[in-house]
Amino acid sequence: MPRKEMITKEMLLFAAFSLAQEDGLRNVTARKLAQKAGCSTQPIFRVYRNMEELQDDVFRQTAEYFGSFYSNFPKAYDTPFINLAIAYISFSRQEPSLFRMLFLETLPEEMSTYELINGGEQGFVRAELNKIQGISPNQAGALFSRLWVFIHGMACMALTSDFDLTKDEAVEMIESTYHSFLKEIV
Repeated sequence: MPRKEMITKEMLLFAAFSLAQEDGLRNVTARKLAQKAGCSTQPIFRVYRNMEELQDDVFRQTAEYFGSFYSNFPKAYDTPFINLAIAYISFSRQEPSLFRMLFLETLPEEMSTYELINGGEQGFVRAELNKIQGISPNQAGALFSRLWVFIHGMACMALTSDFDLTKDEAVEMIESTYHSFLKEIV
């Protein structure tokens, strides 16, 4: 008699990520996951001690997904932070449930928003900071902090459909804000 197919951790994580992508992490329940994975709840709790452990894995998977999203996003602008900003705003529009999970809900204790945006070892923010000439690292960090509040606001407005600017208009606003903040800091 053939052995029953084993439900693997990877299969469960894939199904849980898919559920989170559709409805957000809070809606990833054992019952919904079992239905999505085509199994009972027993394999879920054979692989994971509890749902929190699974949700931590989904969160990490989503952070990696954002990193991949940004890495593959076209880099068309020379001004620091423009590419990151446009990718971030696009992510909020294209992946609203994942954006909410990563950037609007409480983060796991071991992760900060900066680490998420920076892409961990990939160093997205560091690369942008290194593009800025003629200011100290502390000034560059202050510039990023100010600009990030603006960029995050734009992404949240895009998420709630309150942001109807074209990409070119958004780029123009971010560039103008960048240069204004840079003048204030120098």
